[in-house]
Amino acid sequence: MTDNTGWWRSAAIYQIYIRSFADGNGDGVGDLAGVRARLDHLADLGIDAIWFTPWYPSPMDDGGYDVADFRDIEPLFGTLAEAEQLIAEAHARDIRVIIDIVPNHASDEHRWFQAALAAGPGSPERQRFWFRPGRGPDGSEPPNNWKSRFGGSAWTRVPDGEWYLHLYSSRQPDFNWDNPEIRTEFEDVLRFWFDRGVDGFRIDVADGLVKDPALPDVADGDETPFSDQEGLHEIYRTWRKIVDSYPGERVLVGEMWLADMSRAARYLRRDELHSAFNFDFLVCPWDAARFRDVIDRTLRAHDEVGAPAAWVLSNHDVTRHVTRYGREGDTGFSFANRLHELPVDRALGTRRARAAALLTLALPGGLYVYQGEELGLWEVLDIADELRQDPVWARTGGKDPGRDGCRVPIPWSGDEPPFGFGSGGAWLPQPEEWKAYTAAAEAADPDSMLSLYRAGLRLRRDLPAGSLEWLSLGEGVLAFRIGTEFTFALNFSASPVPLPAGEVLLASGPVGTELPTDTAVWLKS
Repeated sequence: MTDNTGWWRSAAIYQIYIRSFADGNGDGVGDLAGVRARLDHLADLGIDAIWFTPWYPSPMDDGGYDVADFRDIEPLFGTLAEAEQLIAEAHARDIRVIIDIVPNHASDEHRWFQAALAAGPGSPERQRFWFRPGRGPDGSEPPNNWKSRFGGSAWTRVPDGEWYLHLYSSRQPDFNWDNPEIRTEFEDVLRFWFDRGVDGFRIDVADGLVKDPALPDVADGDETPFSDQEGLHEIYRTWRKIVDSYPGERVLVGEMWLADMSRAARYLRRDELHSAFNFDFLVCPWDAARFRDVIDRTLRAHDEVGAPAAWVLSNHDVTRHVTRYGREGDTGFSFANRLHELPVDRALGTRRARAAALLTLALPGGLYVYQGEELGLWEVLDIADELRQDPVWARTGGKDPGRDGCRVPIPWSGDEPPFGFGSGGAWLPQPEEWKAYTAAAEAADPDSMLSLYRAGLRLRRDLPAGSLEWLSLGEGVLAFRIGTEFTFALNFSASPVPLPAGEVLLASGPVGTELPTDTAVWLKS
């Protein structure tokens, strides 16, 4: 295939948060054996690739994003040999495998950070990270005023008096990408996993690797010195050359929460990353005009660099969209306030989630499906405080409930927890109501969310390619045509509207001569 017809340009990619997907050995934690046992579920769903959150050895301070060794598998999950077997078994089902790479930071248990602590100030070992003396007459104040994205200061002091930078947990020291050793190390890590058959990498905190070496103080909300620095492009051009040296169209996918979409698109030039997540779409409130604006801006920015868009509704860091869309009031998403205190109409959220699924599946480009999204799972809001494990919860003193609610283990079968997740319970409690939302129960129900996703992913493969043309079907109705034969419509308004002409291919809910509110439809002209 050429660069214009690559598989990744229109791929449906399924995100697996390994701890919560399926437990194969009965210890209550998801693992590679569990994934291997459920590969047929993914093949039947109709996805093209899997994206795995980090599977590396880790103390799990941040759910595996605190990596202790980038060239091995976390023993809780399995072995390197089993990962290679999983890759082969996925490939046998025509499913590609993308894995997380975490180049911004490591675990404080990584051998290099332990060496830096032992070596002391001024040592070459400390140059791999951001160690600095403190401010004030006795060095007791942090080197600058940067805040951790998990709450609190972005600096922690070590016994010899120096401070180290961590944009996330204090157990996740940031690498210093001005150091050539770091660049060489990660280039080797890419090759290590490509040699084992992985098809690509999702790059965690892709905008944050390079820092302003002056480490200036910032005003609240200003991330300029540690986000979207110009030096990043050189790194990704080097990585792209490595990717392109391997057969089979391997890919690089960026995670970048940037306010300016045109800035994010600069990373998608043909010699850098292949695609990046569209977070403006994810955080968009339930509003026709807002969605149209996001879609327009996304397609325009991506067209400028010849890259495909990548649409996403939920992931392991955000409140599940069944819950977001069912809220009274604000139906968007913000890390600053997860709005968990707002009432939720779950039936409304589910109806809107079904419609949003058809919107996402119909848009030009690729898309991501977060595990459990295809079952219509909601955010679990009532996890007991003593069971929460997200460092966000601890570092904010309980003010932010964190991300555990979207990471509760998946229900597979049966009438009571752990719903087939594994024989040894589940590391986070599952709601009793999930007995109606297991994969087994939904597979037997033609009207379930799972059946909707299966049908949508199957039909999506035959949708026409081409540019999107907006249609005017009334205020509050989002409608477009692609090609001459496919029409999409979603009614955000408070009243039913006439159903557009054409043969109904798929609908998110019952339709007759009218399109009900919060309902989407695919039509063949």
